[in-house]
Amino acid sequence: MLFEKKIEPRCAYCTRCAPLDEDSVMCLKKGVMPAADHCRSFRYDPLKRVPPRPSAPDFSRLRDEDFIL
Repeated sequence: MLFEKKIEPRCAYCTRCAPLDEDSVMCLKKGVMPAADHCRSFRYDPLKRVPPRPSAPDFSRLRDEDFIL
């Protein structure tokens, strides 16, 4: 599942924030804030959030017999 239903609020993906650098954002309400922080006026913007990469499958356990019909 790429997108979770319940996300943790962060300024990094709020509609009212613009990124300054990797660790801080500029908030319209609060000014310069840490990217991991949030305030009461948080509004989720799904286009700013980068979901975690899915784990790579482990094919080392498979044998040649597993691919024969």
